[in-house]
Amino acid sequence: MTWLARTAFEIVAQSGFGTSFDPISEDYSEHRFVKSTKLLNPVTRGLIVLRLYIVPMIYKYKLGTPRIWRKFVNVLPWKRLHKLRDIVDTMYDISFELFNEKKQALVNDESSFKNKHKDLMSVLIHANSKASDEDKLPDDQVLAQISTFTFAAMDTTSSALCRIFWLLAAHQDVQDQLRAEIREVKKESNTEEPDYDRLSTMPYLDAVCRETLRLYAPVSLLTREARQDAVLPLSKPIQTTDGRKVQEIHIPKNTTIFISLLGSNTTPELWGPDSYEWKPERWLAPPPEKLVEAHIPGVYSHLMTFIGGSRSCIGFKFSQMEMKVILYVLLDQFKFYPTKQEIFWNGIGISTPSVDPNQLRPELPLLIARAD
Repeated sequence: MTWLARTAFEIVAQSGFGTSFDPISEDYSEHRFVKSTKLLNPVTRGLIVLRLYIVPMIYKYKLGTPRIWRKFVNVLPWKRLHKLRDIVDTMYDISFELFNEKKQALVNDESSFKNKHKDLMSVLIHANSKASDEDKLPDDQVLAQISTFTFAAMDTTSSALCRIFWLLAAHQDVQDQLRAEIREVKKESNTEEPDYDRLSTMPYLDAVCRETLRLYAPVSLLTREARQDAVLPLSKPIQTTDGRKVQEIHIPKNTTIFISLLGSNTTPELWGPDSYEWKPERWLAPPPEKLVEAHIPGVYSHLMTFIGGSRSCIGFKFSQMEMKVILYVLLDQFKFYPTKQEIFWNGIGISTPSVDPNQLRPELPLLIARAD
């Protein structure tokens, strides 16, 4: 888990911010930004009431000021909340440094900035500098994107990769078949370096990724708030407590809705009686007709893993390609086996593995050997 998280983070650092935090080597002292980002999800798991109810109420009714709440947090005898405060402080300080470096580089040499800085943050800062006053984002919102990019792109991708390696270790036949496909593609292309087109035309690699993201989405439950009154149609009628059968539900404005992504991804009526089984080969055949007719609103393969609509994951293509590149490189060289240790998967927030369910830092021990 540690190595996959470090790799995912470094990919985000270089492509997202044009910097490097980790040389991906053994003799390395973990950067404090990396350490804080890794702990953010485990720490917030113990603050669900605060996140879901207290903080939204503070914002909704504009209770107090940030300065007042900061003082209140400092005096509360709540260790986990203090830990979260320190994590956020670290992430903000380093994000502020990165943002100011990019902004100063733009001021110093605007003419060549676009050619020299091609990372996502530089593109955003450059575009924002050219925007009209009414479209321009304030600096604090641009700054906030650094932490958003990092957290969203690192933990979810490393979680999905951990799940894939865990499954491949348990299913040696699937691992062998995937390795054979990777080696065949390398032999035909006569190069070790993967590219987008080659990775996009590997059916079994794609099937393993899709099936894992279907059955083991890194985030299985999300909340959304209705911005206006709406009527929610149901796929089949349900019976109310007074015995009535209803085909739709009225959703008043400001209602919080809990959305089960896992439920949509595993419904037997749509995916078949084996919907709860991990079977990559299901993606080598056309999808069931009922699934196609259901018109699942997700942006990816009839799945809700990356959500849908205007709030869907904007980086799902990036995440897909990142997973495929790492699998393409590692599976050719190494073979993965399970250990005798039992692995616990914590599904609150972003799913993470651990040997001890009470510890904060995730871990996934696997046995690794050179592949023949």
